[in-house]
Amino acid sequence: MDQNELHALESKCIQECIPTCAAACPMHVDVRAMCAEISQGNFGSAYQILNKTLPFPGIICRICDQPCRPVCKRDQAIAIVDLERACVDFGKTSLEIANPHSRRKQRIAVVGGGLSGLTAAYDLAKKRYAVTVFEANSVLGGRLRSIPESRLPRSIIESDFDVILKMGVEVRLNTPVSGNVSAGNVTLGQLQRDFDAVYLAIGSNSPARYALGLNDSGLGTIDPVTRATAQPGVFAGSDIDQPENSISSITTMSDGRIAAISIDRFAQRVSLTASRINEGAFESCLYTNTEGVPALPVTPRAGASFTSAEAIAEAKRCLKCECLECVKVCQYLSSYGAYPRKYARKIYNNLSIVMGTRLANTLINSCALCGQCAEVCPTNLDMGALCKQARQTMVEQGHMPPSAHDFALRDMQFSNSDQFAMARNQPGTSTSSYLFFPGCQLSASAPEQVEKIYAYLRDRLPSVGLMLRCCGTMADWSGRKDLFQEALADFSALHAQMGRPKVVLACSSCYQVFKNNLPDVEIVSLWELFDQYGLPEDAVQTKKGVVSIHDPCSTRHESQIHESVRRLVDRAGYRIEELPLNREKTSCCSYGGDMWLANRELAQKVVERRIAESDADYLTYCAMCRDFFAARGKPTLHLLDLLFEKDPQARATRQGPGYSQRHENRARLKWKMLKEIWGETMPDQASYESIQLIIPEDVQKVLEDRLILVEDLQRVIEYAEKTGQKFLNPATGRLLAHYKPTRVTYWVEYSRKGDAFRIHNAYSHRMELGEDVKP
Repeated sequence: MDQNELHALESKCIQECIPTCAAACPMHVDVRAMCAEISQGNFGSAYQILNKTLPFPGIICRICDQPCRPVCKRDQAIAIVDLERACVDFGKTSLEIANPHSRRKQRIAVVGGGLSGLTAAYDLAKKRYAVTVFEANSVLGGRLRSIPESRLPRSIIESDFDVILKMGVEVRLNTPVSGNVSAGNVTLGQLQRDFDAVYLAIGSNSPARYALGLNDSGLGTIDPVTRATAQPGVFAGSDIDQPENSISSITTMSDGRIAAISIDRFAQRVSLTASRINEGAFESCLYTNTEGVPALPVTPRAGASFTSAEAIAEAKRCLKCECLECVKVCQYLSSYGAYPRKYARKIYNNLSIVMGTRLANTLINSCALCGQCAEVCPTNLDMGALCKQARQTMVEQGHMPPSAHDFALRDMQFSNSDQFAMARNQPGTSTSSYLFFPGCQLSASAPEQVEKIYAYLRDRLPSVGLMLRCCGTMADWSGRKDLFQEALADFSALHAQMGRPKVVLACSSCYQVFKNNLPDVEIVSLWELFDQYGLPEDAVQTKKGVVSIHDPCSTRHESQIHESVRRLVDRAGYRIEELPLNREKTSCCSYGGDMWLANRELAQKVVERRIAESDADYLTYCAMCRDFFAARGKPTLHLLDLLFEKDPQARATRQGPGYSQRHENRARLKWKMLKEIWGETMPDQASYESIQLIIPEDVQKVLEDRLILVEDLQRVIEYAEKTGQKFLNPATGRLLAHYKPTRVTYWVEYSRKGDAFRIHNAYSHRMELGEDVKP
């Protein structure tokens, strides 16, 4: 990933876009933060937030035309201007004034003492420019002085404008500025000679507009972006030619701010136009989902303004607008306490490290790669795609920790070895029209149902072959493109030898692998065939009950599968209560992307969150989803239980087989089907497989937690007994031995019991043993 790719990803995450109210406000008052503080009764903090962007809050909270309110996401817009007044009434504090003596050398002239001119003066003074305001009248305020006292008391005007003087701004009252020299006046030419920049903040009806001769003074058209005129160093407000009744007070202030930014740039000799985005009012990119938010009316006022209690109540109505659509539905994204924009930066930094600790490895390897985030994201940002790319990069860089995916890759290796893998045409045929590919996990979890499916298909379809193996998704999830392509190539070669039949897929992960990577292979979901050809003859259709369907995440965009499954469940006599996140928005069970291996604590939270979404029993059509849910106590049926079992409900609470048993189930399935259907026998078993083990129940649980298989124990003991490479503990009489078949070193504590070996403990690690370590 390069910087451009990173920035493109970051830009797709809209969480940091400002709320619509702040975007619509030309001064960008942070209403969300202000309301958050008021809702806690922190009026002082709320005032600081308000005053950070709004120079004269006492004035503006009484006269603002509130362009923020029409875009408020609340059912009835928040009374924002009333909350601003509450900040002033209950939280106003003195502004911390910069030292007026530490000024820059540049001098700025502001013509006009209204809101626009004084906002520009305020902003420039904060940046330590020496500012002089020229006002033709005897008081500051301009049009503000025409507002009735009842609405805008003069004491408020004086109080708010007093800050200008405290900041060291020089104010010259009764000093008109014109284009020609006359008694007692100042000309624009003089200002251009005496000052480094000039801002003309004069209203459309101001006499100064005509006195300056704007129509023929060579100022030209005012640039709408920078407020620059044709005269270098002279800037003017955009309302200079607008009708008086169309001028917005808050927009007038924004004009002064925009002009101040331009003047600052002009004084520093940098571009006036570069990066001038989101100045003034603009349309926010922030998406906020208000579905399900209850209506809540505006808090009534007892008087002309809010009491503190009323303000707190009204501030609590604020939705605190944000997106976080992906974080709301994904346990993985929420568990790291941020959102995709920040995660993308962490991942980029992790991949860029040459030397040092890679702190985002777990973040990268914990994602289920399921695509749910992209489905709910308004901009379709897919964290799974980013994490998958990052895994591939880590593998290429040689920085992928073996512990993250080693077990999954070994499981895939077993499934594609002679112990399980096989490909056969239907007996009596030399090619196949159809090929049943059950996948490795259904074969491991419920091998007896694989047999029943194959018999069902042979009864209804012509020349149905069978292929047992793994599709390679484990390698794809692990970032091992080499192993993934190897698995695809092996399948393609076997598929071609069998006559390129149409592939019937029971596993949705296999379905996605073939659909996305083998476009020339014709595929069909097993569930679509059941829907087309009907329930098996032995299926009991008088079953009653309610189930919630968990759609496997790899069927996210397969609506035809969703519909077929639901028709089958309905025919089997069950009523469906849909989960809130289903079909295209379904959640992962934590098996996807090897999350369950990379981050077990997170995986458990993912399962717990999913099974808590409904009190009904679950039904799914993925073997791993079923086994994971049942393991955490959720009664869960596999769709095949409805189709082939006489008492499906009795299978809802069954525990899935352990990891060693899953290997055993695959191997036995191959052996049984070869013998019973094709009349073949398996080749002799490996020598270590004849070693008999006694494994107590408590040790079995330890082995499951540590992902240690029976075959791992057998290999260690065979190696130790053949070579004598073992330790003896005289106190217990137990033996300790190790063996490293690949990248993992296994240690086993055992003792001999006749012709068998009793296992007391076992563990594994990925450290390299030194040459001097001898038994």
